[in-house]
Amino acid sequence: MESSVLSVQTATFFLTLFSQCVSGKDCVCELNILQEPFPMENLDSILTEASLCNRSITLTQLMEVDILMLGVQRRLDQLEKSVSVLENEDDGDLYGAVTLRIIELELAEILELAAKLKKTFSLHKNLSESMATKLQNMTDCMQELEAFDLLHEVNKQRENQRIKRELSECQHELQATSLPPTPRPRRCPQGQLVNVTSAKTYSLTQYGTSYVYGAWGKDPKPAPGKEDMYWLVALTSANAYANFVRHYSSLSTLTAGIRPVDATIASSNPTTNTIIGPNVVQYGDALYYGCYNTPSVCRFNISTLSVTNTPLPQNSGFNNKFPFGHLEVIYKYTDLDFATDESGVWVVYTAPDNFGNVILSEIIEGSPPSLGRTWRTSLHKRTATNTFMVCGVLYATRFLDKQMEEIFYSFDTETSEERYDLRIHIKKMQTNIQSLNYSPRDRMLYAYSDAYIISYDAVFQ
Repeated sequence: MESSVLSVQTATFFLTLFSQCVSGKDCVCELNILQEPFPMENLDSILTEASLCNRSITLTQLMEVDILMLGVQRRLDQLEKSVSVLENEDDGDLYGAVTLRIIELELAEILELAAKLKKTFSLHKNLSESMATKLQNMTDCMQELEAFDLLHEVNKQRENQRIKRELSECQHELQATSLPPTPRPRRCPQGQLVNVTSAKTYSLTQYGTSYVYGAWGKDPKPAPGKEDMYWLVALTSANAYANFVRHYSSLSTLTAGIRPVDATIASSNPTTNTIIGPNVVQYGDALYYGCYNTPSVCRFNISTLSVTNTPLPQNSGFNNKFPFGHLEVIYKYTDLDFATDESGVWVVYTAPDNFGNVILSEIIEGSPPSLGRTWRTSLHKRTATNTFMVCGVLYATRFLDKQMEEIFYSFDTETSEERYDLRIHIKKMQTNIQSLNYSPRDRMLYAYSDAYIISYDAVFQ
């Protein structure tokens, strides 16, 4: 009989191999691993705890304090107005008691909101402390479990995740600073536009229903770090003029009306170079719009806060000479309509020598901008309510009724083919759509409709 013992020690575990062989019989081997079994129950406990943590904190909770703060701010503004009315009243105390009662009710609402805000702060603080404790416990347990990772798989996975994250960030930066998603497409790679979905976003802005005319959307060619930003322009003077563009870090901050960043074009409104009309677009960190009281394209550089412009051809319509509209309503100061697509920025306008029919021109980026190629169509501008561009194709909409708008017309800049038979319907949430624009980054239509901001998915063949 022969026997032998072999001991092997690796990084963190030790095994003993004992073999015994009896002459004329099979050998018997016994393997002893001097390592504790992996505590799977501890890992299961951590996974359960992590799942509970994920379910215990919701997006609504994260926004709750911001919404309450906004409510308090608005109530205080209203209280200030009510106090001002009381101070200016001179009616022999006829209505003074009524106004005081209104102020008393407003104060009660403010106190109720403040109490709710205080309670919410306290709950969030307790939740934050509880989550911090649980996270620390889970971290400690995971560090203990790493002792069983003999081949360092966890470290390798973490390193792989880090490399993937850095590659993703690098790719994101390249996309942010690159040219539009598809360079100079003459035909849509995603196919022909065939439908528009029901509304994805439907909300009032922080202005409420005060300003009916405006525009909003996302920059198709954003500056680095601004890829998720939304822009908003509300015509805050006579529903015709604006002198600043407002930016929000996300859709939720836009709909809640919190933490906007304003870029001011001019100190007064209206004046030279301020915005006239709602058909505004942002592209390449610059705002393109119709210049105040002149048939010109204005370009406002958001980073440098500077304005440059280029004139449209002589006799081009402006100041309500050729606006959009329908039988019941004329959309004021919509003589110029700006659009973005995969290839850049466009302007839609008209002139008497084209009999009021739509003229389409490319806008070449620069400071100042300039006009590129131009096409003349047979579409009479005053029969349409809006236009937008997709892949070098001009689309026009018209008013069907209070519930429905129709994309009825297209003009292909590559072939000069015109169609009047599209019949693509857009279900409206409000009666009128004052501005409509397409964003190639997310393939969505952004509408400003009777003070509401609305978005739709564009569906391609």
